[in-house]
Amino acid sequence: MNNRLLPGFRLGKYTIDDPLVLAPMAGITDLPFRRICKRFGVGLMVTEMIASRAVDMGRERTERMAELGADEHPVSIQIAGSDPAFVTEAARWAVGHGADFVDINMGCPVKKICKQIAGSAMLKDPPLVARVLEAVVAAVDVPVTLKIRTGWDEQNKNVEQIARIAEESGIQLLTVHGRTRAQMFHGHANWEDIGRAKAAVSIPVIGNGDIIDAASAREMIRISGCDGIMVGRAVQGNPWVLGEVHAAIMGLPLPPPPTATERWAIVDEHLQQMAAHHGIRTASKLARKHVIWYSKGLHGSAEFRQSFQTLNDWQQMLDVARHYFLSPELQLHHERPLHA
Repeated sequence: MNNRLLPGFRLGKYTIDDPLVLAPMAGITDLPFRRICKRFGVGLMVTEMIASRAVDMGRERTERMAELGADEHPVSIQIAGSDPAFVTEAARWAVGHGADFVDINMGCPVKKICKQIAGSAMLKDPPLVARVLEAVVAAVDVPVTLKIRTGWDEQNKNVEQIARIAEESGIQLLTVHGRTRAQMFHGHANWEDIGRAKAAVSIPVIGNGDIIDAASAREMIRISGCDGIMVGRAVQGNPWVLGEVHAAIMGLPLPPPPTATERWAIVDEHLQQMAAHHGIRTASKLARKHVIWYSKGLHGSAEFRQSFQTLNDWQQMLDVARHYFLSPELQLHHERPLHA
């Protein structure tokens, strides 16, 4: 008996059999973290958002953000911008860097992005949305996808209109975060609005917002009728939630929570990969947030957080983290991190 909730979908030459997507999150979903998340059932990866103007400037950091792993395909490079010339050039650049798809961000609510009339600010100008999408679709020979919010604010929701513009412009997959720009990350995601986008178009629609476990994934699917699930902030320090959501989507038994030893194996691998990818100096800064997230909800995490955040020496950070995650107290408690 097939208990799958979602059948998967086609995107270009790929069949996305596991319709679970890792959300692009700035400073979080870099290559080291994506490599870890891939093993928990993610069927489609998306890089951190890369500004089209940053591509034009040719910064080293931008190149590193676009580095893809051989084992993470199919993968999309996400770009942002409102000037069709810059965005199309960034799209070609993304394809040149190995992207299987190009994802356009029209959902970022951050003020500095919106001030440039990019991200979710573009939702206020549907004709501009159409111009940018049509230009990118015409410029590259891989599928172009789009991520949006439901509108600028509660009085200016236009998710159905933007969804139709996207499909008419040649977009082959749409992701909808069920919040307006004004909500930022507060309040609750409106999964009914995701359903309105789904009803308006024939292309696959991915639902995003407030997915924290198997139950929330099932409920989003029931309410919205979405074709796939995107998980974002809940993966911070807890990539195991992806395995739980994957099991729900595929109709499989839920995996057990990680043991203390299993958790440390992931933390250790993440730290080592960050050092190799970014260098120790940057990895040390990133470790402060990632390691703290991994400890959230665990026995003694408050004391550990206070001591860990004062460290600067990389080897000492590794040693202190190892001592904490493999401590006898954690071996006894087997507590799971709280969802972000």
